[in-house]
Amino acid sequence: MGSTAKEAPLDEIQWRNPAFLMQNGPLHTNTVLIYFADSPFHDRTSNNATILAQSLYNPNLAQVVATREAFEARLKSMAGLEYMVAEQPRETGPGQGTGVWVIRKQTRRKRPGLDDEITVHQDYFIVGDNVYVAPTFADIMSSRLATMSHAIGKIFENANSIQKWTPARGHAYATPQVPRASTLDPKEATPMPEGPGGRAGQPPTKTATEAEQLSRLAEESFSIQMKYGGDYMDEIPITGAPGNFHFASTGRNEKLAVPQVLPQTVKPPVLAPLNTKAAEIVLAKDAKKTKSPKPGTGGRSKDRRKSKGGAGVVTGTPTPS
Repeated sequence: MGSTAKEAPLDEIQWRNPAFLMQNGPLHTNTVLIYFADSPFHDRTSNNATILAQSLYNPNLAQVVATREAFEARLKSMAGLEYMVAEQPRETGPGQGTGVWVIRKQTRRKRPGLDDEITVHQDYFIVGDNVYVAPTFADIMSSRLATMSHAIGKIFENANSIQKWTPARGHAYATPQVPRASTLDPKEATPMPEGPGGRAGQPPTKTATEAEQLSRLAEESFSIQMKYGGDYMDEIPITGAPGNFHFASTGRNEKLAVPQVLPQTVKPPVLAPLNTKAAEIVLAKDAKKTKSPKPGTGGRSKDRRKSKGGAGVVTGTPTPS
């Protein structure tokens, strides 16, 4: 126990001595300094250690360490390093106290005609029968800041867990659902109809995971677009290996080359096909009109038609019947 106490830092030690308590009973005002002298926090070169060591062989000093008032009075008459009781348990009721003792490590310097000069080095406190090193102001502030930073970190983690982003709504925060213990749920060993030990109404975790991945992908795509939307790639790609990079083509030859004029081929105009059927019909009609009559029959038919048409109106010299 002693080697462990020496190896560990003093501000991380919780020390107690059950054997002392079994021999002398619970701590009280006359035994608290003697109990503290056995702890690893006690300096063996202090005035307290000197008086306790001398009281083992000098009966006159045994009366000095018998009470706390006599012990502290003897310490005040000496100069050097000492341990004094700074605070004792306050009574909260008849026969009740807080059980907290404060031991102060200090150095006393004597000044003729003036009060003693006291330099405080460290405070220790005893809770019940456990002895601790009192933390410094820097340790207290460091612990409080660490506690606050941890709490703030948990706030950000919880806020991030309920955050949801969609392309349509952007960032939104969903109210977390607190699981409630149902009294109607069967025991774990009872199999459900869906399967051995299954539970009905489980959320589709796969679908929710895919939706979160798609939303995250869309968010990252928008972020990349906003960050690199105005950037362009090199028009002339770089090729080669590290240490031997070169442009694939500078484009100088293309700019200095004489532009080639491609020969233009003129195609003759293509006329639309003529509609000759109408002309053939007209020519056929004209040919019928100008067709020559047959020999021996020309002109008779016309006269015959005329004579037939005018049979009732024939005029001429009547003949005797």
